[in-house]
Amino acid sequence: MRHGITLFTSDRGIRPDVAASTAESCGFDSFYVPEHTHIPVRRESVHPGTGDETLPDDRYMRTLDPWVALGLAAAVTSTITLGTSVALPLEHDPITLAKTIASLDHLSGGRVHFGVGFGWNAEELADHGVPPKKKRTALREYLEAMQALWTEEQASYEGDFVAFGPSWAWPKPVQQPRPPIFLGAGSTDRNFDWIVRHADGWITTPREDNVVDNVARLHKLWADAGRAGVPEILALAGRHDTEQLKLWEDTGVTEVIFGLPDRSQDDVVAYIDRLASKLDH
Repeated sequence: MRHGITLFTSDRGIRPDVAASTAESCGFDSFYVPEHTHIPVRRESVHPGTGDETLPDDRYMRTLDPWVALGLAAAVTSTITLGTSVALPLEHDPITLAKTIASLDHLSGGRVHFGVGFGWNAEELADHGVPPKKKRTALREYLEAMQALWTEEQASYEGDFVAFGPSWAWPKPVQQPRPPIFLGAGSTDRNFDWIVRHADGWITTPREDNVVDNVARLHKLWADAGRAGVPEILALAGRHDTEQLKLWEDTGVTEVIFGLPDRSQDDVVAYIDRLASKLDH
């Protein structure tokens, strides 16, 4: 089982390049960052963690661009995987985003993991022109169109939300036919069906309280659909718990991701070092 960290990047605290290089030197396998372009002040969308309009962390309003942050991390690392937990593709032009991700995968030597989400904040999505009730279909089309650009010499796509005629687009990602795609979402039947059809694995939510049973359920759906192998399972963890980690590994969790505290750079570097000392890399 791989071990990674996720940093809620913002304009304060530790920089993503420092966090990623520290994690790599301490033996971690992966480094993840989230995404929000903005947070509308007036909204009806409830935060899944608080259950109301309250934000649990003011870094939602201060989040760095994930691809700039990961590009910075790529420049100072050589082996650690660079991912999003999660990115919001529907807040981008898919042709431009495909170029950004292909460029990062090319320049990093094939180290990108593409964690995606539908987006809980309907008002944020609406400001980007995304109909909230169509976000699942739109995300599927975005990813299909991006993969066409990543794999085809003359790519084209025709959908309700994305359409372009025969086009050239390089660089292609090192990872073919695409960087691995993981959906970060709750363990609902609808979300698991989407993963089986359109992704390579699942990122749990911080509120997932039944990882073991839900991993088994996703494995069964995967096999029933005729998908080869097993899905990647990226489990978000709070504190280090040896027994829990062993149980997750035995169940089929392929990667555990630890969150970093919102503290000073020195404190976070020390935290990464202490966490690494507890893990069997």
